Amino acid sequence: MIDTAKLDQILPLVEKPGRYIGNELGCVKKSQDLPIRFLFAFPDVYEVGMSHLGSTILYHLTNEREDTYAERTYAPFPDMQEQMIKAGIPLYSLETYTEASAFDIIGFNLSYEMCYTTVLSMLDLAGIPLLAADRKDSPIIMAGGTCTYNPEPLADFIDLFVIGEGEEVNNELLDLYAEHKRKGLDKQAFLKDASAIPGVYVPSLVEVTYHEDGTVAKIAGENLPVRKRFIENMDTAYYPEKLIVPNVEIVHDRVVLEIFRGCTRGCRFCQAGFIYRPVREKNLETLMAQAHRLIAASGYDEMSLSSLSSGDYSCIEELSVRLLDELKDKHVSPSLPSLRVDSFQKEYAQKMQNARKSGFTFAPEAGTQRLRDVINKNVTEEDILRGVGYAFESGASTVKLYFMIGLPTETFEDLDGMVELVGKIRDVYYKLPKEQRNGMLKINVSASSFVPKPFTPFQWEPQNDTELLHEKQRYLREKFKGMKGVRFAHHETPISFLEAVFARGDRRLGKVLLYARQAGSQFDSWQDHFNLDWYTEAFEKAGIDPKFYAYRERSLDELMPWDHIHCGVTNEFMLRELRRAKAGKTTPDCRQGCLRCGFEGVCGK
Repeated sequence: MIDTAKLDQILPLVEKPGRYIGNELGCVKKSQDLPIRFLFAFPDVYEVGMSHLGSTILYHLTNEREDTYAERTYAPFPDMQEQMIKAGIPLYSLETYTEASAFDIIGFNLSYEMCYTTVLSMLDLAGIPLLAADRKDSPIIMAGGTCTYNPEPLADFIDLFVIGEGEEVNNELLDLYAEHKRKGLDKQAFLKDASAIPGVYVPSLVEVTYHEDGTVAKIAGENLPVRKRFIENMDTAYYPEKLIVPNVEIVHDRVVLEIFRGCTRGCRFCQAGFIYRPVREKNLETLMAQAHRLIAASGYDEMSLSSLSSGDYSCIEELSVRLLDELKDKHVSPSLPSLRVDSFQKEYAQKMQNARKSGFTFAPEAGTQRLRDVINKNVTEEDILRGVGYAFESGASTVKLYFMIGLPTETFEDLDGMVELVGKIRDVYYKLPKEQRNGMLKINVSASSFVPKPFTPFQWEPQNDTELLHEKQRYLREKFKGMKGVRFAHHETPISFLEAVFARGDRRLGKVLLYARQAGSQFDSWQDHFNLDWYTEAFEKAGIDPKFYAYRERSLDELMPWDHIHCGVTNEFMLRELRRAKAGKTTPDCRQGCLRCGFEGVCGK
């Protein structure tokens, strides 16, 4: 246990000390003498990590075990790290203030490529060797989350990866660990046995070789390919009946109700839409029961309905109406995240405005129908204008619009289409009678840069280079300048570039991450803390050209660094979708008929 007296001395010296004290309402308190101590580690600040639903589910589920005590830690911000190092305080858990290095297993969530150096920073702060090969008796370091579908850039640092949804496989791993610990733990023997569990990948047991041109030649090892794990029945799946109420305001400071997993839309840029297949819904009564329990246990006055596309839930209208009606007396209002405009209903817009005055968020992604067809967005301009019209008629005067730039086949005419579409949305508002307009119009346009991701039809496509993305951003800024009521913002291109490098990279990038961390890199998704020079120097030191990973169009027969991982959707389906994208052809929602993506017979379609 750390010296809490020293902790008390440094907390007044840092921003938001509530991040580091734990003991929140709803946190789990158990005996520290249990056979297994598990530490959930989130490589970002408390406010971000506490908003992550998957971590919340696994934390409470793991604590249901009688032999395991699961605790939490988050990445201390640099000001806290400085004080911890000065005071000799290592990374610790929030529940019992136990040093991270004293745990049996540390499990990291990898939800974004730009968190990788923060993982290394946390290991460093814990006094744990960064390289897996240097760790003999220290904790098992495991990782799960979206980024594990290409685990290779972190292969040098992580003992084992969980591919897919963790509710079942995590318990299987803990059962195996308990068995090995009773016999006298041999780390290598445990990892070898763990690799036989479906959904578990142990990189040290896999060898990768390369061609002279730098492409992958062969991936060899036992128990390959590693197939993702997923929960088949969401109604019987574990879901916590209470939440931890945070000490400080967090990013998503509300009850989160997960209504289904997966997506049938097939947007060709969207990794989540492919790796989280098949679609599995919770039934209406399950959701209502969970909603009432969570509100009663937390005291929140807002509830977010969580999924990849909440408007596609088969009972979304009835669910929304029942939540609004049944939670009204408790002064609780439900909200949806970013919406598909083609599933947005007038009645729902009005009910939401009556419950809580707010804006709405839509994601057209592209400004022209041609480009929306290329990416298989399957929405029309008519859909978009009708949806925002419903929002304005309900009393909303603020809308946020998500677009992407740098999409495959994009031209400057497509950028003009984006500007024209925003102009038409303005017109929809100003065509309303004055008495129906609710204040000044605000349209927040956000343009992120396309990043080609594994397990999408665009995984073979190159990213626009930095110069071209900058040119497109300048072009749009100029076009939107002077458009009253419109605010334009875009993502930083160096971060998007590195995201593409690590998303499509191989295990040779481990050296880059190590050198970047040694230079000081961490919190790379935070613009104020990101330093491109450290990465530039790291690539030079490692002798690696990052453009090889981000800007190169991949051959269709090239062995990808992640080809030993199987997300369930077949390569043949991805290639078929790529060909249709090149031809500007859309593919319908698979709810209209099975498209044979690889899950036929599993999703029930």
